[in-house]
Amino acid sequence: MVTDDVICLNGCAVWHIGYTKRRRENRDMVHFRKITEDNFNVIMQMKRPEGEHFVASNAYSLAEAWLYKDAGDVYPFAIYNDETPIGFMMLDEDREERCLVIWRIMFPEEHQNKGYGTEAMRQVIRLAKESGKYDFMIIDYAPENEIAKHVYEKMGFVPTGEISDGEIVAKLQF
Repeated sequence: MVTDDVICLNGCAVWHIGYTKRRRENRDMVHFRKITEDNFNVIMQMKRPEGEHFVASNAYSLAEAWLYKDAGDVYPFAIYNDETPIGFMMLDEDREERCLVIWRIMFPEEHQNKGYGTEAMRQVIRLAKESGKYDFMIIDYAPENEIAKHVYEKMGFVPTGEISDGEIVAKLQF
């Protein structure tokens, strides 16, 4: 499957999310799309399980993206499986540090434990490496979020020992 979706970073740098890959369950169709009028409401309605507070709401995340839009370094995206929106991701680019931060990644309960998060992470890591713009990536997570810790460590992220706003900071060096 090849898609024509595009992620633009820093205006001129373009990451094409088109890819051809072997089929692996449902994960072969995971891709990113810009948030538009067509998918905005679905993204806004995505919720984490009641009482779980590991990730800010998508509404809050989109408000932050709007707040920092003039800096041109924050990028919110919908994560799709085929034609179905299944999650949300927001990236933050630090050009001076040559770092890409996964600021948010969120899947509602009905789309968890299906491999979508791992596949989305693989793609973002691959695209960041291929772009040549970054030397490393950063992600942080709540200490009690064992699932996130497992996925991030599986992807190669290593805790730095730093705690930011009560969350563990992990780094993937390229």
